[in-house]
Amino acid sequence: MRTRPLKVALLGCGVVGSEVARIMTTHAADLAARIGAPVELAGVAVRRPGKVRDGIDPGLVTTDATALVKRGDIDVVVEVIGGIEPARTLITTAFEHGASVVSANKALLAQDGADLHAAAEANNKDLYYEAAVAGAIPLIRPLRESLAGDKVNRVLGIVNGTTNFILDKMDSTGAGYQEALDEATALGYAEADPTADVEGFDAAAKAAILAGIAFHTRVRLDDVYREGMTEVTAADFASAREMGCTIKLLAICERAADGASVTARVHPAMIPLTHPLASVRGAYNAVFVESDASGQLMFYGPGAGGAPTASAVLGDLVAVCRNRLNGATGPGESSYAALPVSGMGEVVTRYHISLDVADKPGVLAQVATVFAEHGVSIDTVRQQGKDGEASLVVVTHRASDAALGGTVEALRKLDTVRGVASIMRVEGE
Repeated sequence: MRTRPLKVALLGCGVVGSEVARIMTTHAADLAARIGAPVELAGVAVRRPGKVRDGIDPGLVTTDATALVKRGDIDVVVEVIGGIEPARTLITTAFEHGASVVSANKALLAQDGADLHAAAEANNKDLYYEAAVAGAIPLIRPLRESLAGDKVNRVLGIVNGTTNFILDKMDSTGAGYQEALDEATALGYAEADPTADVEGFDAAAKAAILAGIAFHTRVRLDDVYREGMTEVTAADFASAREMGCTIKLLAICERAADGASVTARVHPAMIPLTHPLASVRGAYNAVFVESDASGQLMFYGPGAGGAPTASAVLGDLVAVCRNRLNGATGPGESSYAALPVSGMGEVVTRYHISLDVADKPGVLAQVATVFAEHGVSIDTVRQQGKDGEASLVVVTHRASDAALGGTVEALRKLDTVRGVASIMRVEGE
Protein backbone atom coordinates (compact mmCIF):
# COMPACT_ATOMS: atom_id res chain seq x y z
CA MET A 1 0.00 0.00 0.00
CA ARG A 2 1.17 3.50 -0.82
CA THR A 3 1.91 5.44 2.34
CA ARG A 4 1.50 8.99 1.03
CA PRO A 5 -2.17 9.86 1.51
CA LEU A 6 -4.49 11.06 -1.22
CA LYS A 7 -5.73 14.50 -0.21
CA VAL A 8 -9.41 15.34 -0.30
CA ALA A 9 -10.98 18.82 -0.20
CA LEU A 10 -14.58 18.98 0.97
CA LEU A 11 -16.76 21.83 -0.29
CA GLY A 12 -19.74 22.12 2.03
CA CYS A 13 -20.25 20.65 5.49
CA GLY A 14 -24.01 20.50 5.92
CA VAL A 15 -26.11 17.37 6.34
CA VAL A 16 -24.29 15.43 3.61
CA GLY A 17 -20.83 17.00 3.95
CA SER A 18 -20.63 16.36 7.68
CA GLU A 19 -21.52 12.70 7.09
CA VAL A 20 -18.83 12.42 4.41
CA ALA A 21 -16.25 13.80 6.85
CA ARG A 22 -17.45 11.48 9.63
CA ILE A 23 -17.26 8.35 7.48
CA MET A 24 -13.84 9.33 6.14
CA THR A 25 -12.63 9.54 9.73
CA THR A 26 -14.35 6.54 11.31
CA HIS A 27 -13.74 4.21 8.34
CA ALA A 28 -10.28 5.50 7.47
CA ALA A 29 -8.57 2.12 7.74
CA ASP A 30 -11.16 0.34 5.62
CA LEU A 31 -11.12 3.08 2.97
CA ALA A 32 -7.33 2.91 2.80
CA ALA A 33 -7.45 -0.87 2.35
CA ARG A 34 -10.05 -0.61 -0.41
CA ILE A 35 -8.27 2.18 -2.24
CA GLY A 36 -4.69 1.05 -1.76
CA ALA A 37 -3.62 4.28 -0.07
CA PRO A 38 -4.83 6.35 2.88
CA VAL A 39 -7.13 9.29 2.24
CA GLU A 40 -6.73 12.50 4.16
CA LEU A 41 -9.24 15.29 4.63
CA ALA A 42 -7.05 18.24 3.69
CA GLY A 43 -9.55 21.10 3.94
CA VAL A 44 -13.23 21.90 4.44
CA ALA A 45 -14.79 24.98 2.83
CA VAL A 46 -17.82 26.40 4.64
CA ARG A 47 -19.84 29.62 4.79
CA ARG A 48 -20.05 29.81 8.60
CA PRO A 49 -16.62 29.08 10.08
CA GLY A 50 -17.67 29.64 13.70
CA LYS A 51 -20.11 26.71 13.79
CA VAL A 52 -18.99 23.74 15.89
CA ARG A 53 -18.46 20.67 13.70
CA ASP A 54 -17.93 17.50 15.69
CA GLY A 55 -15.02 15.38 14.53
CA ILE A 56 -13.55 17.99 12.19
CA ASP A 57 -10.28 19.71 13.04
CA PRO A 58 -11.07 23.46 13.15
CA GLY A 59 -7.68 24.04 11.50
CA LEU A 60 -9.03 22.44 8.31
CA VAL A 61 -12.00 24.80 8.06
CA THR A 62 -11.87 27.73 5.65
CA THR A 63 -14.25 30.15 3.99
CA ASP A 64 -11.97 30.50 0.96
CA ALA A 65 -13.15 27.62 -1.24
CA THR A 66 -11.33 28.99 -4.28
CA ALA A 67 -7.95 28.96 -2.52
CA LEU A 68 -8.64 25.42 -1.31
CA VAL A 69 -9.28 23.99 -4.78
CA LYS A 70 -6.30 25.92 -6.20
CA ARG A 71 -3.79 24.46 -3.77
CA GLY A 72 -2.32 22.06 -6.30
CA ASP A 73 -1.80 19.19 -3.85
CA ILE A 74 -5.48 18.23 -3.71
CA ASP A 75 -6.24 14.89 -5.38
CA VAL A 76 -10.03 14.90 -5.14
CA VAL A 77 -12.56 17.66 -4.53
CA VAL A 78 -15.91 16.59 -3.06
CA GLU A 79 -18.59 19.19 -3.89
CA VAL A 80 -21.76 19.06 -1.80
CA ILE A 81 -22.67 22.75 -1.61
CA GLY A 82 -25.33 22.55 -4.35
CA GLY A 83 -26.64 25.29 -6.62
CA ILE A 84 -25.11 26.61 -9.81
CA GLU A 85 -22.57 29.16 -8.59
CA PRO A 86 -20.05 29.13 -7.08
CA ALA A 87 -20.13 25.34 -7.51
CA ARG A 88 -19.61 25.45 -11.29
CA THR A 89 -16.58 27.73 -11.07
CA LEU A 90 -15.09 25.77 -8.18
CA ILE A 91 -15.41 22.47 -10.04
CA THR A 92 -13.80 23.75 -13.22
CA THR A 93 -11.06 25.42 -11.16
CA ALA A 94 -10.43 22.11 -9.40
CA PHE A 95 -9.93 20.36 -12.74
CA GLU A 96 -7.54 23.06 -13.91
CA HIS A 97 -5.44 22.68 -10.76
CA GLY A 98 -5.09 18.91 -10.94
CA ALA A 99 -7.99 17.51 -8.91
CA SER A 100 -10.73 15.09 -9.89
CA VAL A 101 -14.25 15.85 -8.65
CA VAL A 102 -17.04 13.96 -6.89
CA SER A 103 -20.30 15.91 -6.85
CA ALA A 104 -23.86 15.50 -5.57
CA ASN A 105 -25.08 18.57 -7.46
CA LYS A 106 -28.05 17.47 -9.57
CA ALA A 107 -29.12 20.99 -10.57
CA LEU A 108 -25.68 21.90 -11.91
CA LEU A 109 -25.19 18.59 -13.71
CA ALA A 110 -28.63 18.82 -15.32
CA GLN A 111 -27.90 22.33 -16.56
CA ASP A 112 -24.19 22.23 -17.40
CA GLY A 113 -23.20 18.57 -17.37
CA ALA A 114 -21.78 18.66 -20.91
CA ASP A 115 -19.47 21.58 -20.10
CA LEU A 116 -18.31 19.98 -16.86
CA HIS A 117 -17.55 16.71 -18.61
CA ALA A 118 -15.63 18.61 -21.28
CA ALA A 119 -13.59 20.40 -18.60
CA ALA A 120 -12.82 17.09 -16.87
CA GLU A 121 -11.74 15.49 -20.15
CA ALA A 122 -9.60 18.48 -21.16
CA ASN A 123 -7.67 18.13 -17.89
CA ASN A 124 -7.67 14.30 -17.90
CA LYS A 125 -9.61 14.14 -14.65
CA ASP A 126 -12.64 12.28 -13.31
CA LEU A 127 -16.14 13.66 -12.73
CA TYR A 128 -18.31 11.26 -10.71
CA TYR A 129 -21.80 12.02 -9.36
CA GLU A 130 -23.63 8.91 -8.15
CA ALA A 131 -25.05 10.91 -5.24
CA ALA A 132 -26.80 13.38 -7.56
CA VAL A 133 -29.65 10.95 -8.24
CA ALA A 134 -31.52 8.70 -5.78
CA GLY A 135 -29.23 9.02 -2.77
CA ALA A 136 -27.65 5.73 -1.73
CA ILE A 137 -29.19 3.71 -4.57
CA PRO A 138 -26.52 2.54 -7.04
CA LEU A 139 -28.02 3.78 -10.29
CA ILE A 140 -25.69 5.97 -12.33
CA ARG A 141 -22.81 3.50 -12.28
CA PRO A 142 -25.02 0.55 -13.35
CA LEU A 143 -26.45 2.65 -16.18
CA ARG A 144 -23.13 3.85 -17.54
CA GLU A 145 -21.04 0.78 -16.75
CA SER A 146 -23.03 -2.40 -16.06
CA LEU A 147 -25.53 -1.70 -18.86
CA ALA A 148 -22.99 -0.13 -21.23
CA GLY A 149 -23.38 -3.07 -23.62
CA ASP A 150 -27.18 -3.05 -23.52
CA LYS A 151 -29.80 -0.79 -25.10
CA VAL A 152 -31.90 0.99 -22.48
CA ASN A 153 -35.38 1.85 -23.71
CA ARG A 154 -37.07 3.29 -20.65
CA VAL A 155 -36.26 4.59 -17.19
CA LEU A 156 -39.30 5.03 -14.95
CA GLY A 157 -38.86 6.06 -11.37
CA ILE A 158 -39.73 7.68 -8.07
CA VAL A 159 -36.72 9.93 -7.51
CA ASN A 160 -37.95 12.31 -4.82
CA GLY A 161 -38.61 11.03 -1.33
CA THR A 162 -40.57 14.06 -0.15
CA THR A 163 -43.23 13.77 -2.84
CA ASN A 164 -43.48 10.01 -2.41
CA PHE A 165 -44.03 10.44 1.32
CA ILE A 166 -46.81 12.98 0.71
CA LEU A 167 -48.59 10.92 -1.95
CA ASP A 168 -48.24 7.73 0.06
CA LYS A 169 -49.75 9.46 3.09
CA MET A 170 -52.67 10.74 0.97
CA ASP A 171 -53.24 7.25 -0.38
CA SER A 172 -52.95 5.30 2.88
CA THR A 173 -54.79 7.68 5.23
CA GLY A 174 -57.09 9.72 2.99
CA ALA A 175 -55.33 12.94 4.03
CA GLY A 176 -55.50 15.98 1.79
CA TYR A 177 -52.43 17.41 0.11
CA GLN A 178 -51.83 20.19 2.65
CA GLU A 179 -52.28 17.89 5.63
CA ALA A 180 -49.80 15.39 4.19
CA LEU A 181 -47.34 18.17 3.37
CA ASP A 182 -47.58 19.52 6.92
CA GLU A 183 -46.72 16.09 8.31
CA ALA A 184 -43.79 15.73 5.89
CA THR A 185 -42.50 19.12 7.05
CA ALA A 186 -42.88 18.24 10.74
CA LEU A 187 -40.91 15.01 10.20
CA GLY A 188 -38.14 16.79 8.32
CA TYR A 189 -38.89 15.21 4.93
CA ALA A 190 -40.00 18.52 3.39
CA GLU A 191 -38.11 21.82 3.40
CA ALA A 192 -39.70 25.00 4.76
CA ASP A 193 -40.11 25.95 1.10
CA PRO A 194 -41.03 22.65 -0.61
CA THR A 195 -41.36 24.12 -4.11
CA ALA A 196 -38.37 22.32 -5.63
CA ASP A 197 -39.84 18.98 -4.55
CA VAL A 198 -43.60 19.32 -4.98
CA GLU A 199 -43.39 21.23 -8.27
CA GLY A 200 -41.08 18.62 -9.73
CA PHE A 201 -37.92 20.70 -10.21
CA ASP A 202 -35.77 18.27 -8.19
CA ALA A 203 -37.08 15.24 -10.07
CA ALA A 204 -36.71 16.99 -13.43
CA ALA A 205 -33.00 17.61 -12.83
CA LYS A 206 -32.55 13.93 -12.00
CA ALA A 207 -34.54 12.92 -15.07
CA ALA A 208 -32.22 14.98 -17.29
CA ILE A 209 -29.17 13.22 -15.83
CA LEU A 210 -30.71 9.75 -16.15
CA ALA A 211 -31.90 10.30 -19.72
CA GLY A 212 -28.50 11.57 -20.80
CA ILE A 213 -26.73 8.50 -19.44
CA ALA A 214 -29.36 5.95 -20.50
CA PHE A 215 -29.65 7.15 -24.08
CA HIS A 216 -26.10 8.45 -24.71
CA THR A 217 -27.59 11.82 -25.56
CA ARG A 218 -27.22 15.26 -24.05
CA VAL A 219 -30.40 16.08 -22.19
CA ARG A 220 -30.63 19.38 -20.32
CA LEU A 221 -33.04 20.43 -17.63
CA ASP A 222 -34.87 22.62 -20.17
CA ASP A 223 -35.60 19.50 -22.23
CA VAL A 224 -37.59 17.88 -19.42
CA TYR A 225 -41.36 18.39 -19.27
CA ARG A 226 -42.30 19.17 -15.67
CA GLU A 227 -45.63 19.14 -13.87
CA GLY A 228 -45.99 19.36 -10.09
CA MET A 229 -48.28 17.39 -7.78
CA THR A 230 -49.95 20.17 -5.78
CA GLU A 231 -53.27 19.69 -7.61
CA VAL A 232 -53.57 15.98 -6.78
CA THR A 233 -56.67 15.45 -4.64
CA ALA A 234 -58.32 12.78 -2.52
CA ALA A 235 -60.83 12.38 -5.37
CA ASP A 236 -57.97 11.49 -7.72
CA PHE A 237 -56.87 8.75 -5.32
CA ALA A 238 -60.45 7.48 -5.08
CA SER A 239 -60.60 7.23 -8.87
CA ALA A 240 -57.20 5.54 -8.94
CA ARG A 241 -58.35 2.93 -6.43
CA GLU A 242 -61.40 2.16 -8.56
CA MET A 243 -59.01 1.41 -11.41
CA GLY A 244 -56.74 -0.75 -9.23
CA CYS A 245 -54.08 1.99 -9.26
CA THR A 246 -52.27 4.44 -7.02
CA ILE A 247 -50.65 7.80 -7.81
CA LYS A 248 -46.92 8.57 -7.85
CA LEU A 249 -44.84 11.51 -9.03
CA LEU A 250 -42.76 9.83 -11.74
CA ALA A 251 -39.67 10.69 -13.71
CA ILE A 252 -40.03 9.00 -17.09
CA CYS A 253 -37.28 8.88 -19.70
CA GLU A 254 -37.98 6.84 -22.80
CA ARG A 255 -36.86 6.10 -26.30
CA ALA A 256 -39.44 6.55 -29.06
CA ALA A 257 -40.87 3.38 -30.59
CA ASP A 258 -38.80 3.94 -33.74
CA GLY A 259 -35.68 4.67 -31.68
CA ALA A 260 -35.15 7.98 -33.45
CA SER A 261 -35.74 10.32 -30.50
CA VAL A 262 -36.12 10.42 -26.73
CA THR A 263 -38.35 12.18 -24.22
CA ALA A 264 -37.95 13.06 -20.56
CA ARG A 265 -40.80 14.12 -18.30
CA VAL A 266 -41.88 14.47 -14.66
CA HIS A 267 -45.51 14.48 -13.58
CA PRO A 268 -48.04 12.70 -11.33
CA ALA A 269 -49.39 9.49 -12.84
CA MET A 270 -51.61 6.58 -11.99
CA ILE A 271 -49.82 3.23 -11.95
CA PRO A 272 -51.35 -0.22 -11.39
CA LEU A 273 -51.04 -1.66 -7.90
CA THR A 274 -49.40 -4.67 -9.54
CA HIS A 275 -46.45 -2.57 -10.73
CA PRO A 276 -43.35 -2.78 -8.48
CA LEU A 277 -43.25 1.03 -8.10
CA ALA A 278 -46.73 1.06 -6.57
CA SER A 279 -45.41 -0.62 -3.41
CA VAL A 280 -42.68 1.98 -2.79
CA ARG A 281 -43.75 3.62 0.46
CA GLY A 282 -42.76 6.60 2.58
CA ALA A 283 -39.71 8.61 1.58
CA TYR A 284 -38.08 5.80 -0.37
CA ASN A 285 -37.01 5.99 -4.02
CA ALA A 286 -37.10 3.34 -6.73
CA VAL A 287 -36.16 3.34 -10.40
CA PHE A 288 -37.40 0.81 -12.95
CA VAL A 289 -35.16 0.26 -15.99
CA GLU A 290 -36.23 -1.54 -19.16
CA SER A 291 -33.60 -2.65 -21.68
CA ASP A 292 -33.30 -5.01 -24.63
CA ALA A 293 -31.03 -7.68 -23.17
CA SER A 294 -31.47 -7.32 -19.39
CA GLY A 295 -35.23 -6.90 -19.51
CA GLN A 296 -36.69 -5.23 -16.44
CA LEU A 297 -34.52 -4.13 -13.51
CA MET A 298 -35.51 -2.23 -10.37
CA PHE A 299 -33.25 -0.26 -8.04
CA TYR A 300 -34.73 0.56 -4.62
CA GLY A 301 -33.61 2.24 -1.42
CA PRO A 302 -33.36 5.47 0.59
CA GLY A 303 -33.16 8.35 -1.86
CA ALA A 304 -32.10 11.16 0.45
CA GLY A 305 -30.64 11.96 3.85
CA GLY A 306 -27.16 12.62 5.10
CA ALA A 307 -25.86 9.08 5.60
CA PRO A 308 -27.40 7.49 2.46
CA THR A 309 -26.19 10.30 0.21
CA ALA A 310 -22.76 10.28 1.86
CA SER A 311 -22.57 6.55 1.12
CA ALA A 312 -22.90 7.29 -2.59
CA VAL A 313 -20.32 10.09 -2.33
CA LEU A 314 -17.84 7.77 -0.61
CA GLY A 315 -18.40 5.09 -3.22
CA ASP A 316 -17.41 7.59 -5.90
CA LEU A 317 -14.48 8.77 -3.80
CA VAL A 318 -13.10 5.24 -3.61
CA ALA A 319 -13.46 4.77 -7.39
CA VAL A 320 -11.84 8.12 -8.20
CA CYS A 321 -8.96 7.51 -5.78
CA ARG A 322 -8.32 4.10 -7.31
CA ASN A 323 -8.22 5.70 -10.75
CA ARG A 324 -5.82 8.30 -9.41
CA LEU A 325 -3.42 5.66 -8.13
CA ASN A 326 -3.55 3.80 -11.45
CA GLY A 327 -2.98 6.94 -13.51
CA ALA A 328 -6.30 6.41 -15.26
CA THR A 329 -9.75 7.96 -15.48
CA GLY A 330 -13.15 6.31 -15.40
CA PRO A 331 -15.96 6.62 -17.94
CA GLY A 332 -16.74 10.17 -18.99
CA GLU A 333 -19.67 11.56 -20.92
CA SER A 334 -21.18 9.29 -23.57
CA SER A 335 -23.25 11.39 -25.95
CA TYR A 336 -22.40 9.72 -29.24
CA ALA A 337 -26.06 8.89 -30.07
CA ALA A 338 -27.02 12.60 -30.11
CA LEU A 339 -30.70 11.75 -30.42
CA PRO A 340 -33.17 14.63 -30.65
CA VAL A 341 -35.22 15.26 -27.53
CA SER A 342 -38.89 15.44 -28.46
CA GLY A 343 -41.47 17.63 -26.78
CA MET A 344 -44.29 16.44 -24.57
CA GLY A 345 -46.78 16.54 -27.43
CA GLU A 346 -45.20 13.44 -28.96
CA VAL A 347 -45.45 11.34 -25.79
CA VAL A 348 -47.94 8.48 -26.15
CA THR A 349 -49.70 7.09 -23.08
CA ARG A 350 -53.15 6.50 -21.55
CA TYR A 351 -55.18 9.17 -19.75
CA HIS A 352 -57.73 9.44 -16.96
CA ILE A 353 -59.96 12.51 -17.39
CA SER A 354 -62.58 13.62 -14.86
CA LEU A 355 -65.27 16.01 -16.15
CA ASP A 356 -68.02 17.96 -14.37
CA VAL A 357 -70.98 17.86 -16.75
CA ALA A 358 -74.68 18.61 -16.90
CA ASP A 359 -76.79 15.59 -15.96
CA LYS A 360 -79.02 15.36 -19.01
CA PRO A 361 -79.46 13.13 -22.06
CA GLY A 362 -76.93 13.40 -24.87
CA VAL A 363 -73.95 14.59 -22.82
CA LEU A 364 -72.04 11.33 -23.12
CA ALA A 365 -72.59 11.28 -26.89
CA GLN A 366 -71.24 14.84 -27.21
CA VAL A 367 -68.17 14.02 -25.16
CA ALA A 368 -67.53 10.80 -27.09
CA THR A 369 -67.77 12.72 -30.38
CA VAL A 370 -65.08 15.19 -29.25
CA PHE A 371 -62.73 12.34 -28.36
CA ALA A 372 -63.36 10.67 -31.73
CA GLU A 373 -62.79 13.90 -33.66
CA HIS A 374 -59.32 14.22 -32.12
CA GLY A 375 -58.36 10.60 -32.68
CA VAL A 376 -58.42 9.62 -29.00
CA SER A 377 -60.01 6.23 -28.42
CA ILE A 378 -62.07 5.74 -25.24
CA ASP A 379 -61.45 2.61 -23.16
CA THR A 380 -63.96 3.04 -20.33
CA VAL A 381 -66.50 5.62 -19.15
CA ARG A 382 -68.04 5.98 -15.71
CA GLN A 383 -70.85 8.46 -14.97
CA GLN A 384 -72.50 9.53 -11.73
CA GLY A 385 -75.28 12.12 -11.54
CA LYS A 386 -77.39 13.94 -8.97
CA ASP A 387 -79.61 17.05 -8.94
CA GLY A 388 -78.71 18.15 -12.47
CA GLU A 389 -74.95 17.76 -11.97
CA ALA A 390 -72.81 14.81 -12.95
CA SER A 391 -69.24 13.62 -13.03
CA LEU A 392 -67.93 11.79 -16.04
CA VAL A 393 -64.70 9.79 -15.81
CA VAL A 394 -63.12 8.77 -19.10
CA VAL A 395 -60.13 6.46 -19.42
CA THR A 396 -58.55 6.40 -22.87
CA HIS A 397 -56.48 4.00 -24.86
CA ARG A 398 -52.96 5.15 -25.75
CA ALA A 399 -52.84 8.51 -27.50
CA SER A 400 -50.38 11.34 -28.03
CA ASP A 401 -50.26 14.15 -25.50
CA ALA A 402 -50.91 16.61 -28.32
CA ALA A 403 -54.11 14.79 -29.30
CA LEU A 404 -55.26 14.67 -25.68
CA GLY A 405 -54.54 18.37 -25.27
CA GLY A 406 -56.68 19.20 -28.30
CA THR A 407 -59.44 16.99 -26.95
CA VAL A 408 -59.49 18.72 -23.57
CA GLU A 409 -59.48 22.16 -25.17
CA ALA A 410 -62.53 21.20 -27.25
CA LEU A 411 -64.30 19.67 -24.25
CA ARG A 412 -63.97 22.91 -22.33
CA LYS A 413 -65.91 24.66 -25.09
CA LEU A 414 -68.95 22.41 -24.77
CA ASP A 415 -71.92 24.02 -23.01
CA THR A 416 -72.63 20.75 -21.25
CA VAL A 417 -69.14 20.51 -19.72
CA ARG A 418 -68.96 22.64 -16.57
CA GLY A 419 -65.27 21.97 -16.03
CA VAL A 420 -62.35 19.58 -16.38
CA ALA A 421 -61.77 18.45 -12.79
CA SER A 422 -58.54 16.55 -13.40
CA ILE A 423 -56.32 14.99 -16.03
CA MET A 424 -54.01 12.17 -15.00
CA ARG A 425 -51.71 10.07 -17.15
CA VAL A 426 -51.77 6.31 -16.66
CA GLU A 427 -48.34 4.66 -16.79
CA GLY A 428 -46.66 1.36 -16.06
CA GLU A 429 -49.00 -0.91 -18.00
